[in-house]
Amino acid sequence: MASFDQKLAMAKRCSHEGVVAGAKAAAVATIATAIPTIASARMLPWARAHLNHTAQALIISTVAGSAYFIVADKTVLKTARRNSFNDTQK
Repeated sequence: MASFDQKLAMAKRCSHEGVVAGAKAAAVATIATAIPTIASARMLPWARAHLNHTAQALIISTVAGSAYFIVADKTVLKTARRNSFNDTQK
């Protein structure tokens, strides 16, 4: 039963690392996307005419959500792979 508890604790730690890494990536992606999106909506005539506030928010939130899920998934897989290699070496 101790092995099951260890695996459960390892899975919780692995998913927590994924959440933290995903949140950091989402924050960076939000800033990296918001600046050019808002600037272009104010400076470019086409963007000023076609990108209202809702469209700008949709662009920014889509990029942030994508960054979160991609980085979280990669982090969880990397951590799980590292832990599976550690289990086989014991």
